[in-house]
Amino acid sequence: MPWLIKKIVSFLSVYYAHMLEYRAEIFFWVLSGSLPIILMGVWIQAAQGGNFSLSSVEFARYFFCVFQVRQFTNVWVIWDFEKEVIEGKLSFKLLYPVDPAWYHVARHIAEKITRFPIAILITLLFFWLYPQAIWIPKVSNIILGLMAVILSFTLRFIIQYTLAMFCFWIERASSIQQFWFLFDIFLSGITAPLDVFPPSIRDIVLLTPFPYTVYFPASLFINRSLDITLSFIIMLTWITIFFVLNRWLWKKGLKQYSGMGA
Repeated sequence: MPWLIKKIVSFLSVYYAHMLEYRAEIFFWVLSGSLPIILMGVWIQAAQGGNFSLSSVEFARYFFCVFQVRQFTNVWVIWDFEKEVIEGKLSFKLLYPVDPAWYHVARHIAEKITRFPIAILITLLFFWLYPQAIWIPKVSNIILGLMAVILSFTLRFIIQYTLAMFCFWIERASSIQQFWFLFDIFLSGITAPLDVFPPSIRDIVLLTPFPYTVYFPASLFINRSLDITLSFIIMLTWITIFFVLNRWLWKKGLKQYSGMGA
């Protein structure tokens, strides 16, 4: 067990040092995810003149949480993996005794650690500009919310890494990710909380993996009433499904990759 901890610390320290070299770029990555902040203003105005289940203050809190959740669940593994396959760099990683996926996991986690101080500054700035939105989540919701964020990152990563496996058969698997993103941006709760959806549509969407990458953890942090047990079960189910699919595509893809390199 100590050797495993030592490996994990070594992986993270190397990639954290690498990410610190790009901390200015990471700041701009944070700003590039500001769509929820823009939509916050739109929904605050809509709440003042419409009849929604959320008030204008609750909309502000929700979209602020969406912005923060996305900071710690964003994933880009498909583009890195695609580059490795096209340029043949994956061949070198296959020689190591560690599954190449762990290099991507370590890089993502190190990047999240680098974002943490920026997230704190943005939180302070938000509450300074909009003091009426200040609230304190329940302790239980904070714990469940943090668990949901970890699982949301896991779900996003395993989904995108599974889509990345198609790099073994097509040159640009990232195009599949772009198509997936069209559904993700509307059904995950980024553009609108699922509370404003018609009940019949919301019930269907809640069976898909999309709401559990953003809407579910964000709703926990603002103390919304949810079926928490069922939501976690659905999250874990989708993680398991994509993990099994990922491992199957990985084995098939390696045979294809070996054939291309022969």
